[in-house]
Amino acid sequence: MDSTRGLAADPDLGQALLADDPAVRALGASVAVTRLGAATARMPTSTHHGNGRGIVHGGYVFAIADTAFAYAMNSHGRTGVSVHADIAFLRPARAGAELTASAAERSFDGRAGIYDVEVRDDAGQLLAEIRIHGRVPTGSSPRQEEER
Repeated sequence: MDSTRGLAADPDLGQALLADDPAVRALGASVAVTRLGAATARMPTSTHHGNGRGIVHGGYVFAIADTAFAYAMNSHGRTGVSVHADIAFLRPARAGAELTASAAERSFDGRAGIYDVEVRDDAGQLLAEIRIHGRVPTGSSPRQEEER
């Protein structure tokens, strides 16, 4: 069970993380930490995101999902990274669609967490479901000493 459900996130946290995130800025994405352990990332796509059939490359679908995960995990103020992901592509994303990834924490023990992410297009169609396992690397958290 998600122990942080309903707890408020710092409203400035998403913007603070984004300020130090050139990869997300390069994607043209926007990110909001919606509550502790949850985040939403949005990314517009265009023809340069697609293949010869006008379908968004799966790497971009995963990139926006991984972004939502990262902000959800980092909402606790500890630097976490993905260590394993399982993705199911359910339908193709068409170039030109805006992708929205919503990440929700299933569990987090202060060091490791499991997050469920859904990616949808601007019509609300479910494109992909992803389960991401994350971990806080040893020595990476600025608050680590305060939490002991």
